[in-house]
Order: sequence, then C-alpha cells, then structure tokens
Amino acid sequence: MGYDVTRFQGDVDEDLICPICSGVLEEPVQAPRCEHAFCNACITQWFSQQHTCPVDRSVVTAADLSPVPRILQNMLSKLQITCDNAVFGCSAVVRLDNLRSHLSDCEHNPRRPVTCEQGDGLEMPKDELPSHRRIAHLRAVVQQQQARIAELEKTSADHAHQLAEQKRAIRQLKAHLAARRSASPDPQHLEETRGDSEVLQWVNSLQPARVTRWGGMISTPDTALQAAIERSLVESGCPASIVPELIENAHERSWPQGLATLETRQMNRRCYKNYVAKRIPGKQAVVVMACENQHMGDDMVQQPGLVMIFSHGVEEM
Repeated sequence: MGYDVTRFQGDVDEDLICPICSGVLEEPVQAPRCEHAFCNACITQWFSQQHTCPVDRSVVTAADLSPVPRILQNMLSKLQITCDNAVFGCSAVVRLDNLRSHLSDCEHNPRRPVTCEQGDGLEMPKDELPSHRRIAHLRAVVQQQQARIAELEKTSADHAHQLAEQKRAIRQLKAHLAARRSASPDPQHLEETRGDSEVLQWVNSLQPARVTRWGGMISTPDTALQAAIERSLVESGCPASIVPELIENAHERSWPQGLATLETRQMNRRCYKNYVAKRIPGKQAVVVMACENQHMGDDMVQQPGLVMIFSHGVEEM
C-alpha cells in the first residue's frame, strides 16, 4: 500500500500516485506496454483477482512487471515526508529515501530496541517495556507469596503434629480409664454398662444405610423436622435416655469439629464413606453412633451419636 498523501510537504505530482490505493507510490513497479505505475503490494493483490492493468485493462501478468524508470525513482526519493511516529511525538520531516534510516534511530519509535533498567538487562521493543516491568513486579510478588505459603505450610504441619499428639494422649487416657473401670466396677459404671447394652441392642436392630448424596445433608433442621425425627427414633425403640441427645446432635451447632462448618464439611467429605450409618426407619435420615464409629476419630463423631438428616439420597444396604 502507498504512503498517505497528507504526510508529504507540498503538492505531489500525479505521476507519483498509485491508481489503485491513491497513495504515493511505495516500492513502485510498472506495466511494460502502457507504463502505468503501481505500488508493488497493490498490483500483487490486484493480480489475485484478475490479470489486467487497472487503468486501461490491457493484459498484464506479474512476470511482465518491471521497476519504474530512474527519473521516477529520483522524483519519489526527493519528496519530504513526516515520520511514521508522528502520533508518538516525532516532528521530523525527512526525504522519502531517508525515511527507513530515520525510523531505525527514531527515539519515538515504539518498536525501537531498549534495555530494561530493572536489573535483568534484557533488550526489547520500547512499547513492550511497561508490560515487561509489570511482569517483573508480578514475578517478585509471586516469589514473596510462594515463600509465605511455604512458611504457612510448615506452620500447619507443626500444628497437625501437635494435634495428632494430643489425640494420641486422649486415646491413651480413655484406654487407661476403661482399664480401671474393668478392674473395679462401681454401681454407677454397672448402670452405664446396662445403658450401653440397651443402646447396642437398639443400634443392631436398625438397617445399615448407605448415603448416595452427602451434598443433600440438612445441617440446620427446623423444629418440625426435628420433632418428626424424634418420633421415628422413639418408635424404632431408641432408649429414652439418649433420644434428647441424639435430637440435639441433629443440628450443626452440636456437631464435632470436623463437621461444625460448611468449610470443614467440604474438607472432610472424602471421609464420609467411612461412617458406619444406620437408617432411621421411614426417614431420609441416619444415625452415626459413636460406639460403631470409634475408627473415625473424635473430630468426626459425637457421644452418643449423630443424627444426619438429608433431603434425599439415603437407601438401605
């Protein structure tokens, strides 16, 4: 495509105008017979559709084209043209034959190679320098964040180790107390044992359940729903001594640490399949009794057990 006529100082001779793009000839060539001159790019594009001279329609092919006469080239080279980078602040006006040399050194050229001064010393086009600086800044921020994450992961690992040690100590204490009770049972312990026997008998009478949609868990059942579950527990033969506790444990406010919030429930969701659950007859609900789920750990079970109510997704095994 030719040069925009408005970029030139003074009038431009009509013989220097491309009849295809109406711009000043750029890399001009001419047809051999009619001697009409065109921009090389313009006539090449024209030939992709037809092989005729755009002016007089005489037959011409790309192989027929030849450079324009020297006198025409000299006329073009003497034209005064504004710099391509005028929109970026360059006010230079140069001869057309010096334009390419000027552009390579023009301080306003956005593609002129420059060196980054922020320490890496990379050479890049001037218009890419701001993006490069932002990237360098972001890279430094990422490195700082990665260091912070590594520090937090180390702290988290230390806390996890401390928590595991605390759980181990609690289990040892429970085992010690159980051994003492077995060695010297007292009346209160005997009463508790009889109560445990009733609970086990009731739990064993329930059908094992499988939860297919843990996402349907209702963590804050309303009063009416809790009352319906309570009636079903009583009708199933649940010992009266634990019914109130089970109903209380149907709400997330009484759930153990591993289920206490939506965030912790999402984190521990992969563990749900390890629950031993029994279906509450006739309801989309299960009981997860502590006596059957000692393998789950204290953060996932509650004494005497949990009641989990679902909108759907509970079936008997």
